[in-house]
Amino acid sequence: MPELLIGCGNRRDKRIAYDGGWAWTDLTTLDIDPDAGADVLHDLNDLPYPFADDQFDEIHAYEVLEHIGRQGDWRFFFAQFSEFWRILKPGGVLCATCPSASSRWAWGDPGHTRVIQPETLIFLQQPQYAQVGITSLTDYRAVFQADFDLVLSEDDGEAYRFGLRAVKPSRIQPKAKPGPAGA
Repeated sequence: MPELLIGCGNRRDKRIAYDGGWAWTDLTTLDIDPDAGADVLHDLNDLPYPFADDQFDEIHAYEVLEHIGRQGDWRFFFAQFSEFWRILKPGGVLCATCPSASSRWAWGDPGHTRVIQPETLIFLQQPQYAQVGITSLTDYRAVFQADFDLVLSEDDGEAYRFGLRAVKPSRIQPKAKPGPAGA
């Protein structure tokens, strides 16, 4: 079961065991820091990631996603999660931790550039776009073709833990086209 640990730093512990045990079975590590001893040296802000389509059963990101991209940069946000979806096998899971939106560390760390909270992940689940026109949900289907199911969401006020299962093929629903005038 190939697994990817991104932003590994000097730690190799598994902090979320969604479908499996607490031991890695076939781990690849990635980091930007050459001193971290990662298998792959890569900046997560540079897309695409250096992996094949459908390569991993699991991707783990612990306290790293809040350091990548910028709050409000929706183009990069969707491009990055599309990359995670691309390299996950069908049914593969992205397991992540980041500071809770209510934590003083969410913006207290000068290296944090964005906050990810449960509401953010709604935009990664294609069935949620049924709300378009009913709620204030912005329609990003023109730029986001990937699809996830939220399978883990725990926020204790300090840390937010989540899991996203890759749905392949995507359940994207095309935007309704306006009918002919007078119809």
